[in-house]
Amino acid sequence: MLKYKGYTGIVQFDDEAMIFHGEVVGLRDVITFRGTTPEEIKKEFETSIDGYLDWCHELKQEPEKPFSGNIHLRLQPDLHAKLVTEAKTSKLSLNNYINKTLRKAVGF
Repeated sequence: MLKYKGYTGIVQFDDEAMIFHGEVVGLRDVITFRGTTPEEIKKEFETSIDGYLDWCHELKQEPEKPFSGNIHLRLQPDLHAKLVTEAKTSKLSLNNYINKTLRKAVGF
């Protein structure tokens, strides 16, 4: 994973083409990059982000920000009820309870 200016890129290696290729995650806009060495892929990732930001500036558009922190979930009613009960028992808001539980689940 690569990080630059608040953006995150994921990288994969294509062993047939002998090239790294990556994509910025968390955006509707598509930003890709590629390179043949770890140094080159990092440089190309940063160049792609800078190019995207320049392009948005030229168009006088606000660049899309990755991961706003808001997600909308549809839960089964019984799961929703259980989560609310667990949150109240823990003296937490539902939002804080879910955040705490998910952070623990992913080792964050």
